[in-house]
Amino acid sequence: MRKDREASQEVPDARGLSFALVVSRFNDFVTDRLQDGALGALASAGVSTDEVSVLSVPGSFELPLAARCVAETKRFDAVICLGCLIRGATSHFEYIASAVSSGIIHASAETKVPISFGVLTTNSVEEALERAGQGPSNKGREAAIAAIEMAILLRELVRSRKDGNPA
Repeated sequence: MRKDREASQEVPDARGLSFALVVSRFNDFVTDRLQDGALGALASAGVSTDEVSVLSVPGSFELPLAARCVAETKRFDAVICLGCLIRGATSHFEYIASAVSSGIIHASAETKVPISFGVLTTNSVEEALERAGQGPSNKGREAAIAAIEMAILLRELVRSRKDGNPA
């Protein structure tokens, strides 16, 4: 593990791994901050900028399809989905939040590629900005660390199967 320069928290060493970030443009005043947090975590983990691709989609609803297509390329050890849903006056929020979370988990399960969930579901703009602030509580950063940990775990499981060791 390497010490994270931004925070006193340790992040796994992810040198040699590759990651894709799929980022929603809707509510970009929040998702840009999530992206910065994720990129910072990856850099702290030793991931080369050459090993990171950032893809943009119109909104959070489009994250699952894009993430699945990216995962199917098998070019990346993990995919990080970043979006922001802010509750409004209608039930639209619940439908989108449910569809996005279900879509992301299905994409990961079907492709066998870790896809982390960095999609904020908040009641207000203030809550969203709080979760996208600088430092260790940035949810984009947390999603990147989860993706790193899962990529390492899956790589170890594959290696142990090839070596004949039970996982």
